Amino acid sequence: MSTEVGSRFPAGDGGEQPARLVVGGTEVARYVVDPALDARHGPRPYLHPVRTLGGTVVTDALPADHVWHLGASLAVADVNGANLWGGRSYVRDVGYTWRDDHGRIAHTGWSERSADRLAHRLEWRDPQAAVLLTEDRRLSAVAVTGDVPAWRLDVDYTLRAPAGQDVRLGSPTTNGRPDRAGYGGFFWRAVSAAPASVFSASATGEEAVNGSVEPWVALTGTGPDGRAYTLVLTGLGDGDRWFTRTAMYPGVGVAFAFERPVTIAAGTRRRGRHAVVVADGVLDRTTAAALAASADPGRSDGATPS
Repeated sequence: MSTEVGSRFPAGDGGEQPARLVVGGTEVARYVVDPALDARHGPRPYLHPVRTLGGTVVTDALPADHVWHLGASLAVADVNGANLWGGRSYVRDVGYTWRDDHGRIAHTGWSERSADRLAHRLEWRDPQAAVLLTEDRRLSAVAVTGDVPAWRLDVDYTLRAPAGQDVRLGSPTTNGRPDRAGYGGFFWRAVSAAPASVFSASATGEEAVNGSVEPWVALTGTGPDGRAYTLVLTGLGDGDRWFTRTAMYPGVGVAFAFERPVTIAAGTRRRGRHAVVVADGVLDRTTAAALAASADPGRSDGATPS
């Protein structure tokens, strides 16, 4: 994808200072809630840098290859026609095209803010600032006991559609891209100084894991400090698929509309619950599976009445 950006598109205010998550006295993540970004980058709250307990950075933000990738964040490429992911939009029979369709996911107020827990309210807005969805989001940093130096990020969010309007979530694949690029949802843009690798309970490699419904997925990489790390993700919801990349860039996430659009009906909600174990070192399948089993937050409950 092109990384072209334009000065015609103003940045946000960026008035809120980043929050921090701490485990056992160690800062493990910063949460940027009001980023001052070009509109074409899909401004939204994001976690970066995220670190292992040993201090290795495991996220990337504003990378040259995809400037709109922002650490660990929640974003969808097509929300009733608005691009809340950033970058070019995929247009059927045309391909990726720059359009004036970029919205914003805006922090509107804190519900809780402590060393190990952050909770806030958000609005998913279209390019004209009309509210498409409202959201309640909670992030928690939890110590992981055992032989592996690790901590866990718990992510819990509820998206609510307005009473008078269905909200359709789509992806490049649902809009006509043919090569299993159904990204959009909870996405972790990793960083790796050496080629990353990905595996799951029964599969290994990007092609095998991408689009799967495995109970967990692990990504191993090398941080900027040259030290290895492993991420273990759980919490795939009903209808969701894993989206993975290792060849083009290192990234993994939960895709809401991997193969077909998803609709949050008017007056209903969609809840997501995910966990990410952030560990120092390279974990084998057995260890990753054990950590996933202890961390699994359960499946999302899909769309339900508000």
